Amino acid sequence: MTKKQELNLIEKLSNAYGVSGFEHDVSEIVQEYGRPFATVSKDTMCNTYVRPQADDSRPTLMLDAHLDEVGFMIQAIKPNGTASFVTVGGWVPANVTAERVKIKNRNGEWISGIIATKPPHYMSAAERKQPIEIANLVIDFGTVSAQETIELLKIGTGCPVVPDVKWEYNEKLDVMMGKAFDNRIGTAVVLSAIEKITQKNEKLGVNVVGALAAQEEVGCRGAKVTVRNIKPDIAICLDGCPADDTFTPEWLIQTGMKRGPMLRDMDTTFIATPAFQKLAVDTAQENKIPYTRAVRTGGGVNASELLVYEGVPTICIGIPVRYEHTHHTIVAYEDFKNTVDLVVALIEKLDKKIITEF
Repeated sequence: MTKKQELNLIEKLSNAYGVSGFEHDVSEIVQEYGRPFATVSKDTMCNTYVRPQADDSRPTLMLDAHLDEVGFMIQAIKPNGTASFVTVGGWVPANVTAERVKIKNRNGEWISGIIATKPPHYMSAAERKQPIEIANLVIDFGTVSAQETIELLKIGTGCPVVPDVKWEYNEKLDVMMGKAFDNRIGTAVVLSAIEKITQKNEKLGVNVVGALAAQEEVGCRGAKVTVRNIKPDIAICLDGCPADDTFTPEWLIQTGMKRGPMLRDMDTTFIATPAFQKLAVDTAQENKIPYTRAVRTGGGVNASELLVYEGVPTICIGIPVRYEHTHHTIVAYEDFKNTVDLVVALIEKLDKKIITEF
């Protein structure tokens, strides 16, 4: 893909609505882009697989990313027509209020809404000082009764809700802004990397399978399925990872924008396979690809599920994303491109002998 085509892909993925459990529109985009160079399929959970031509004699490398984004779900409709809701994935309540959302109604239509709270004019001094809680927020559709919301808008319990944000690109900064870069940016890396290796038409030492998992944001559920379907010999998890460069002292920045892909050594669920991690570091240095390394005290990724599956060597490569798990996120194109280049370089190095030595 050219840069223009890659940006177009990322735009489509970012704009697509796909909260955990409702990833169908995102899967369709993956299938559209993947079909020219691979066999693409989807299971009933919406996990989506991208398989270039394979050779049974070679070990299998699994490239993992996830399709879903954080969002919400309608819990119940109140008599005044507004809705109580619950979070799907990890949210800080202060990042939610006064934002626009889209709700998929019973007919499959996307309806606009606003996350609202009591106006400050009606709050007591004590209420203004209280922390925001999801239980005190509602989604307002502009209706005046439960009957309007339920009968006219066809919205009720169980309807999925996503941030209402449009992708944009700042050419001067070479930076993208939009929603859901966790993990539509990782999904784009998987597609771009596989397309590049198929274009080269070189004899590889591994079979590559892209696995775009559902429901990562609610407990890495899709990866539990994809890893057992693929049965890989080795795995790379690609994820949009929270950037820390806007609030962390320089000496502690480990996932900074425009500093290259992040090689995750550890988080609360995962420790990278040391020999595979070293190969990734060596490969980045040999190809003059900038990178950072990270030891996290929080968070978790699909890599945890890939690693515990029969102990296959696993690493996690992160693309820095500012303001993850909010409506508005930021990614530098050069971090995307450097991540793709690193993944392709690693694929070209791997073979049965190297994997056996891990």
